[in-house]
Amino acid sequence: MIKKNRLFTPGPTPLLPAAARAMAAADIHHRTADFRALYQRILADLKVFVGTQNDVLLLASSGTGAMEASISNLTSPGDRVLVITAGKFGERWRDLAKAFGCQVDLVEAPYGETVTSEQVRAKLTSDTRVVYMQGTESSTGARHDVKAIAKLVQGTDTLLVVDAITGLGTTKFDIDGWGIDVVIGGSQKALMIPPGLAYLSVSERAWKRMETSKHPRYYFDLRKERKSAAKGESSFTPATSLIVAMGAAFDYIRENGKGDLAKGRDQLIDNAELAAAMTRAAAKALDLKLFSPTCPAAALTAIIPPDGLDSGEIVKRFRDQFGAVVANGQGDMKGHLFRIAHIGYYDYLDTIGAIAALEQIVGELKSGHIEFGFALRAAQEVFASARAEKVPVTV
Repeated sequence: MIKKNRLFTPGPTPLLPAAARAMAAADIHHRTADFRALYQRILADLKVFVGTQNDVLLLASSGTGAMEASISNLTSPGDRVLVITAGKFGERWRDLAKAFGCQVDLVEAPYGETVTSEQVRAKLTSDTRVVYMQGTESSTGARHDVKAIAKLVQGTDTLLVVDAITGLGTTKFDIDGWGIDVVIGGSQKALMIPPGLAYLSVSERAWKRMETSKHPRYYFDLRKERKSAAKGESSFTPATSLIVAMGAAFDYIRENGKGDLAKGRDQLIDNAELAAAMTRAAAKALDLKLFSPTCPAAALTAIIPPDGLDSGEIVKRFRDQFGAVVANGQGDMKGHLFRIAHIGYYDYLDTIGAIAALEQIVGELKSGHIEFGFALRAAQEVFASARAEKVPVTV
């Protein structure tokens, strides 16, 4: 049979066709009235998509650029910070903070797990300037309890910064209600466009902290970017084609929300939650273990391969037999888990197709000792149950 190439990775994610067409026609100069109007609209839509009244800035960088900016703009050399880590991207916070000379306290959990509020409370002190954490740890498929951590720092001088690069558009956050000071997103996730843009919301508390930070800043000086954004411009040459694509993505999300961007965003989140629930049910039906069973994320599902098998073999068979790209484990987890994503432009048929391919692969690797259709049935039952709860049935 022919094979269509498909992405089932937690970033980059499948490209929205309307965004691709918009990029192809993005012949626009960034210092013109037309672009300034577009840029101001994108910044306003980002506030709605993130779900905040705080300023939201757009940077031409990967998400890691916004992570670095959240260190360099909010701390000074020698500041004590608290990093929550349970995977490769939590470790990135640790390494960034150390690179900028911060004193780093760690709250750690094993890969595939999450930390408790008690662990965090025990490490917080009056000297803790910032807490850095993920919303979703995409290296393990685990979801952290951001609301609980936010509650611990409310009413203190400690800022909370959340890497929600994978979490935005897959997880519900109450940014202002919970008092999160910085939330970071990336273009190649739920917004369904290529990598290259990072965005972040910044609270008034965080803006005030920047006035006392002593780290050198230039490209990632958020104060400079804020002044430019107020005029409908970026401080430096922006990624114009990606910004045009982001506009197309917001149009698509708004259309799905019947003209309401916030409702369209919530639909994206519900879509990811349901696809993840279907995939978890299918994995269990195949007698496969989840890597993060107690705190599973909606953005992706991390699955442990059958006993004695390297997850790289499953990744290879997805690609060679079906043209589908799923993600292996990262670092020390390579060979020990594979990850199927549910972010952005990813629907029921994509979910069913990925599950059917997984069922086929596992059946071959187990020499046919599975019942075909069993995993699909488990996933479809989850879907049917979700529809029954939301769709009234008339006779």
